[in-house]
Amino acid sequence: MPIQQANWSPYDNNGGTCVAIAGADYCVVAADTRMSTGYNILTRDYSKIIQLAEKSVMASSGFQADVRALQKVLEARHLAYQHQHNKQMSCPAMAQLLSNTLYYKRFFPYYSFNVLGGLDSEGKGCVFTYDAVGSYERVGYSSQGSGSTLIMPFLDNQLKSPSPLLLPAKDAVTPLSESEAVDLVKTCFASATERDIYTGDKLEILVLNAKGVLREYMELRKD
Repeated sequence: MPIQQANWSPYDNNGGTCVAIAGADYCVVAADTRMSTGYNILTRDYSKIIQLAEKSVMASSGFQADVRALQKVLEARHLAYQHQHNKQMSCPAMAQLLSNTLYYKRFFPYYSFNVLGGLDSEGKGCVFTYDAVGSYERVGYSSQGSGSTLIMPFLDNQLKSPSPLLLPAKDAVTPLSESEAVDLVKTCFASATERDIYTGDKLEILVLNAKGVLREYMELRKD
């Protein structure tokens, strides 16, 4: 009889895709609502987006149990910050907090791949993109998750962010208007859903601007 080894992993990948685009006075954060494991769809209506502060929204793909644990830690730390400072955390401050929280768990990481979007202190759109252990960068647009390899080249082609190595440093924000950015995100997901089995069902879009947060949905293919 052949020797068999029992394997168990504390992690799973529940798929899904997240996208964020920063504009001059807005930020668009979007994700699909499908949650899968292998070839099984667990639910078609699971939100991957959470509003952490007035001007900060996080979208996460990866292992959704770890994502939920991470969200709870960030909510608790933000609440402590509000009691201490009597104000909401800014988006760049939340970006640093998220980095520190992920890095603290680097030896047994949260298996979550995050994009954080919002408005900075000047009211400009900002997007921060992360790996699983807290390395992050401020960018004009980003994508994470199972469909990111399909979406990122398309965004590079459409938005062509200036290199951070160029001097003098240029703004990473995209030149599109708010409605154009939302349309671009819808096109991204409609395209990715055709090729990625882990992305689909419904698209959830959050738009942050000076007026507040607007939420809209778009149906994606269900198969």
